Amino acid sequence: MIPLFIVLFLLLLTLPDLYIWLTFVRGVAGGWWTIAYWAPTALAFVALGCWLGGVWPEGSVRLFFGLLMCIAVPKAVFALFSLVGRGVGLFAPQAGKIGTTLGIVAAIGICTAFYYGFAHGWKRLVIRETTVVSAGLPPAFDGYRIVHLSDLHVGTYGKDTTYLSRLVDRVDGLHPDLIVFTGDLVNLSSDELDPFLGVLSRLRAPDGVYSVLGNHDYCTYRRLDRPHEAARDHAVLIDHERAMGWNLLLNEHRMLHRGRDSIALIGVENDGRSPFTSRGDLPRAMRGLPEGVFKILLSHDPSHWRREVLPASDIQLTLSGHTHAMQLKVGRFSPSRWSYPEWGGLYREGDRQLFVSLGLGGAIPFRFGAWPEIDLLVLQRESTE
Repeated sequence: MIPLFIVLFLLLLTLPDLYIWLTFVRGVAGGWWTIAYWAPTALAFVALGCWLGGVWPEGSVRLFFGLLMCIAVPKAVFALFSLVGRGVGLFAPQAGKIGTTLGIVAAIGICTAFYYGFAHGWKRLVIRETTVVSAGLPPAFDGYRIVHLSDLHVGTYGKDTTYLSRLVDRVDGLHPDLIVFTGDLVNLSSDELDPFLGVLSRLRAPDGVYSVLGNHDYCTYRRLDRPHEAARDHAVLIDHERAMGWNLLLNEHRMLHRGRDSIALIGVENDGRSPFTSRGDLPRAMRGLPEGVFKILLSHDPSHWRREVLPASDIQLTLSGHTHAMQLKVGRFSPSRWSYPEWGGLYREGDRQLFVSLGLGGAIPFRFGAWPEIDLLVLQRESTE
């Protein structure tokens, strides 16, 4: 049975093309123009077949989504405007021309925006500062600075260390007390990390660099039929993180101290909804914690917050990533909201809070609106007066 998302991709590729061809192009375009018209769609089908067949996996998925977003989606938008205009034109003759004109303008605008996202947006690094206020925060941690990084997906950068070097320099300039990374360091395999070991080893903070694993860090996407190889690759990735000086938390916790005050930093393995890997064990990670201690949880998937953190713990602050805001955001809208109620920014339920980073990378080198971000979280003790 063909998965639904494949069917939708195929419809998006073919139906607008057929409509535009039959309505505007057929009978006007010559042989070479006909070939040029259908070539992007044919190439998209080839790329989709290579992707699904495991041939040239990284390149084929990038090519497919590039053609889909920069050509197929603008065509679909044009076709929609044109069809609406022609429908209204049955009652108002000028509506057909207006619909076609608006469709051309909208298609050009979308194509331009998506091209910018592929060419420049995925490296448009921004710093977002957020104040997290909590009454339970110990006095000594008032003003505590946490740099929250997530979803680097280093395989997307090949062997070019320029972007990550700039990232490390920007983090260093923020003078954090603590750096945390909430998963998805790689796309497919541990060897993607090799060119970046030296660069990422430069990340330093007085209280250390702590990390957890994301769904991609289990290295199963390239080796779905070879679990033993994936397990070995996963073990190599763990060794790499620790060799960089990162404190990887695998369902465990650490205590951070300021004078007589302390907070608990808890890290769980990925705890996601199907089909994502789920190996998180929150009770184990919290075992032995002092009564009433202020707790910060690192958990890659923000859906974990409502599924377990809120109903089964007293953790005050959870830090997550994973969504990337689907790497597309316009104002406060992102299509990721259709899958994740909490997809980006700070959320609050009573005295419990969740912060979701939009992350830094992605398996596809594209971002528009949801720019790659370094999150600086400043903890503030809420006054009880």
